[in-house]
Amino acid sequence: MKVEQIYTGCLAQGAYYITSNGEAAIIDPLREVKPYLDRLAKDGVKLKYIFETHFHADFVSGHVDLGKETGAPIVYGPNAACEFDCISATDGQEFKVGNVSIQVLHTPGHTMESTTFLLKDENGKDHCIFSGDTLFLGDVGRPDLAQKAASMTQEQLAGLLYDSLMNKIMPLADDVIVYPAHGAGSACGKNMMTETVDTLGNQKRMNYALNQPNREAFIKAVTDGLTPPPAYFGLNVAMNKKGYDSFETVLNHGMKAFSPDEFELVAELTDALILDTRNNTIFYRGFIPQSVNIGLDGDFAPWVGALIVDVKQAILLVTDEGREEEAITRLSRVGFDNVLGHLQGGFEAWLKSGKEADIVDRITAEQFAKEVRIGQDLVIDLRRESEYAAEHVDEAFNRPLDYINDWIKDVNPKEHFFLHCAGGYRSMAAASILQARGYRNFTEIAGGFKAISETNVPKTDFVCQSKTMHA
Repeated sequence: MKVEQIYTGCLAQGAYYITSNGEAAIIDPLREVKPYLDRLAKDGVKLKYIFETHFHADFVSGHVDLGKETGAPIVYGPNAACEFDCISATDGQEFKVGNVSIQVLHTPGHTMESTTFLLKDENGKDHCIFSGDTLFLGDVGRPDLAQKAASMTQEQLAGLLYDSLMNKIMPLADDVIVYPAHGAGSACGKNMMTETVDTLGNQKRMNYALNQPNREAFIKAVTDGLTPPPAYFGLNVAMNKKGYDSFETVLNHGMKAFSPDEFELVAELTDALILDTRNNTIFYRGFIPQSVNIGLDGDFAPWVGALIVDVKQAILLVTDEGREEEAITRLSRVGFDNVLGHLQGGFEAWLKSGKEADIVDRITAEQFAKEVRIGQDLVIDLRRESEYAAEHVDEAFNRPLDYINDWIKDVNPKEHFFLHCAGGYRSMAAASILQARGYRNFTEIAGGFKAISETNVPKTDFVCQSKTMHA
């Protein structure tokens, strides 16, 4: 028996590959399935089952394509209403894979079909659990994503989650290994550890959710401080339930190369969003007007999902040469399949064609320290609330990038403001969105708060959000 975690850092997502005596199972696969097919061929094993812990909200799983390619059945837990062929297993049902077995532990709460899969070794001993979004390391799954579908409140779902954990997970032995679906950085929880594997015994000791004194305390603890989920979550759930176009179809479509003239024409005719995936340190010097910058060298897919509300939005790509396929692949993982094509030759080809370009007004942290007048100038800090609370520029306003589509209307376009994040990735995304919507009277700070912290700009950890950004 062999268990391998295949972790994708930019999504903070864990898929799992299990082999035993010539047979294999894959749990929660990513959208692109060729790496799995190659691995199965290399190992000379037959894929017997594809297990899904639940209908994922934060990414599009590869279960449908993988099932078509291999003929392996897709297995969900109870209550799974798929719009394709799948097995909706019963609680306690076991599936043999080689000399081992995988038992279904129905653990509703995160969603109604949420299931933990218990792997038993060749001797029938409990070896590990694939806990999906039921149990994370340091946290549990948020109970507010399935309210509408389940016709339940988040408190009712949290109560179900408590019952699932206490009745199905906590009785297992301390030496059982926990393999969760996500780690730190995922929007599916709020307090995850950076580690991606742990023992259940350690989680019993240190996981705050597993150490609440009673059901009521648990419900309060896990529902406290939940931020609104990204808009694309519901659309990803629908794709995972209903199926989707094959990844190869999406890739072939997106790999269509346009000359600068063709690119410009397609943009005008389709109202496509121009997504520039170059690094922020390059983007600000020159880009196609109205472009939105979300760099590939970062948490690209989650930020696309947070900032571009509609997964059906038509997209035209500008990338560094040779990175087109990577961008299309990572977009498809969160359901953004409508990539019309990309700019052949990248932004350099656009410049050489003599077409118009735009820039962002970016200054160094040292320049910012010389120019800013604390208490007079408006400074917008795009970091998350926890980052801001730890330390921030005196009198700065905290407006997390995640919610720019909500707070942008509160920005007075006639009042100059400074803009920064932690290191420059998020502030350049915000700058590109602001300029695409007609805001020009701002200055973005290179290196973000990390660079600012090394200057003499006054800083504080006192949180005050009472002021308004209106002039």
